[in-house]
This record gives sequence, structure tokens and C-alpha cells, in this order.
Amino acid sequence: MRLLLFTGKGGVGKTTLAAATAAGLAARGHKTLVVSTDPAHSLGDAFAKRLAAEPAEVDHCLHGAQVDSRGLVDSMWQELRGKLKSALAGAGIDALDAEELTVLPGVDELLALTEVQRLAESGRWDVVVVDCGPTAETLRLLALPEAVSGYLNRMWQLKLAGGRGTVEAVRRLGSHLDSLRGVLTDPAATGVRLVLTPERVVVAEARRTLSSLALRGIRVDRVIVNRLMPAPGVWRGAAASWLRTRRRQQDAVLTELAGSGLADFARVEHRAIEPVGLPALLEISRELYGEGDPLAANGESIAPLLTVSEVDDGFELRVALPLGPQAAVDLARVDDDLAITVDGFRRLVALPEALRPYHITGAASDARGLVVSLTHAGRP
Repeated sequence: MRLLLFTGKGGVGKTTLAAATAAGLAARGHKTLVVSTDPAHSLGDAFAKRLAAEPAEVDHCLHGAQVDSRGLVDSMWQELRGKLKSALAGAGIDALDAEELTVLPGVDELLALTEVQRLAESGRWDVVVVDCGPTAETLRLLALPEAVSGYLNRMWQLKLAGGRGTVEAVRRLGSHLDSLRGVLTDPAATGVRLVLTPERVVVAEARRTLSSLALRGIRVDRVIVNRLMPAPGVWRGAAASWLRTRRRQQDAVLTELAGSGLADFARVEHRAIEPVGLPALLEISRELYGEGDPLAANGESIAPLLTVSEVDDGFELRVALPLGPQAAVDLARVDDDLAITVDGFRRLVALPEALRPYHITGAASDARGLVVSLTHAGRP
């Protein structure tokens, strides 16, 4: 089973491309589910069909659904939250503090992702295509399994006095989140399709997204440039000059994109008529994938996040991060972890045991990411 997550800045057409990919997969005989976690819930509009929380047939081999995040919160989180509040009160924590401690920001997005995993593991489909929310919400969504696991571990360390049922419920949820994180970071199971339009502001956000996802070990297996103006040869009339100017501007952005290390991207042309319904979506799928496999990744396989090599005065730690020319990078040691912050996104990466006695003495970047120099504490 494969999981394909589509994301991008709001308004770039990710919902349409997610729907087109799902339609193309189903046309090739893959049993496919396309599901939306985007609060905007426009996936049904792309198919011109009403979708609900339970998967419904859209076409042969194709089902669709829209996750009801609020309903999941009401049915799944409130019960566990009540148990945690009782447990904290039993441990001597003030009722107001217990109320605040059990407020979990982003729980609706987290439950939406766990619902996607539940559907994916049901065995009914070969592929699950996910229309995620805009980039900022997606990054928060994909960071939640790790963040909430840490939250639950801290709750566990309080040795809650809420009885075996509460402790077991927390343990099960923590184990489930660890499993979810494993699925997201397994390139054989999950790929992210990053959708952008050929505009400098959008491309800048896309670069930051690539860095943030790489920090979390989540693979972007395709970058798709959407809404590219058609080739100039088809233009006629008074609007031709405007269209040529717009296409030249887009080509300049694509040239910069290629020069930043993102040369291997797919292109989809802008359409005069909004693509709604299966025939239009299948046409986009053919343009996007041709005779190729929509499940296949573009380009070479993604390097591991961390690789280590020994040098004369210590070690070099390579961090495989796609960095834009204006990326703001900060490195620091936090106990046995390396704290990496790129454009405001931060992750603690556990250092291999052999490197823990070493100090950071320098860093540089190249086309493959960061190279961090480490020297033993006893050496100058």
C-alpha cells in the first residue's frame, strides 16, 4: 500500500492534482482512495460529486472521502482528555492546571491523519491519495506525531494516578503515534507531492517546505509546477502580448528553480476551463504522468538525513537538506542532540553515540545540504 500526500501553498491547485492522480491510478487498475484532510473540503467539487466521511464510490476502482476532523475530536479525543484530567487531579494537580495541560493544539489535524492511516491499513485499497491542507497546516500536521509522542511521554513520567485504564489508554495512543511517524518517514510507504505555481513567492515557500520536510525525514518524491501558460505558438489576438510576457516571467522563475537544485519537476499547463469531473481530471493525469507510473518518484532516491565520515581532526556530519540561497540556518548542541533550525523550523536530531564527545567547530553548505565539522572536546 502506498500513501501519497499532496500539499502546497493555498490556491496552487493541489486538490485538482490530487484528484487527477487518483483518477489516473484508478484508470490503470489500482484500487484507489482519495481523501481530503483540508478544512476547505473542495475535493468533492473536483469530482462534481458529494463526498462524506465514509468512503464512497466515485468510479471503477476509485473511492473518495472527506475527513470530518471535528467529529473525530468529539468521538475520540474527549474521552481520553477526560481521563487525563481526572488522572492529573488525582496526582495533586490543580483542576485549572489539569484543564490547561490536557488542551492539545492541533488535535483535530492529528486525528485526521490517524483516520487516514486507519483507512490506508484497512486493506481495501492499493493507494491512498491525500489532499492535505495548505503548506503551513500540512507542516504542522506532519510534525504532530513526534510532538505529541513527546507530550505523552512527559505525561507518562508524571506516573498518573488515574488508574490502569488511563495509563493503558495513554500508552496505546503513544504507540499508535510512533507507528504513524514510522509510516510517514518510510519512503517505501509514503511520498509527498509538492505542488507550486511558477511565481517567486510560491517557489520561496516551496523551498522552505522541502527543508522542513527533510528535517522530519519525510520524502518529497515529486515537485509539480502547475498552471504554466501554454506555449506561445498557440496565441492569437490582442491578448497574445500579455500572454507572452506572462510566459517569459514564468520561464524565468523555472530557470531559477532549476538552478537551485530542483531541476527535476513535472509541469501542468493552465487551462481555459476549470477542470471538473473525471474526463477533465484524466486529461490532467495524462499530461502529468504520460505513459509513466504515477506511483514512481521523480529523480534519484533521497539520501539519508544524516551521514557521517571520518576526517583528520574528527568527523564530518552531512545533513541532507535542500537549502535555498537565502535560507537562515542555525546549529546548536542540546545535550546529545543536534538542534537544526532552518527558516524557523527546528528539529532535534539525536547524534550517533560516537559523535557525542565532539563539539561543533564549523559548518558549510553545498548542493547536497549542510556539512557540519565536529572536533573532539580534548583537541584544539
